Amino acid sequence: MSPHPVSSTPILRTALVWSGAVTAVLAIAAAVIGFLVAGTEGLWSGLAGVLIAAVFLGITAASILIANRWYGDPLYVPVFFGIVLGGWLLKLVLFIVALLVLRDQAWVAPAVFFVALVVSVMASLAVDVVVLLKMRIPHVSDVSLPGADDRGGPDSDADSGAPRV
Repeated sequence: MSPHPVSSTPILRTALVWSGAVTAVLAIAAAVIGFLVAGTEGLWSGLAGVLIAAVFLGITAASILIANRWYGDPLYVPVFFGIVLGGWLLKLVLFIVALLVLRDQAWVAPAVFFVALVVSVMASLAVDVVVLLKMRIPHVSDVSLPGADDRGGPDSDADSGAPRV
């Protein structure tokens, strides 16, 4: 496991927290607007659209956070891509199952469901952009420079600045 956190970890955690708050606000708004537009069916359709978007968008960030726990391990890259790809495959299967389950439900108002889903995805993308723009992460944070561990002793390979003859 990683002794130092990966630079993407704070960004993903912040994005998940903000996305959770935005999802709560959107769920309330979708329920109210859906109820006003299509009654009880609209209320449940709006909630379902927001919830499905939140779950699908959260799976990606969560899978990356889980995979980052192996940073520094010799198998980090295959483990990382295996976990993230597994998350994507899980989302694909869940999406197909959700479509098959919801397509013939009497309580689904398709227009309300679609609008709630699209607005939730757009809001999540906006949150991701805002988080990325506001976070102060150095461009090169996960590397160590040559000579950073030794302080320029007599056996150091670091250039002293003196001309070589």
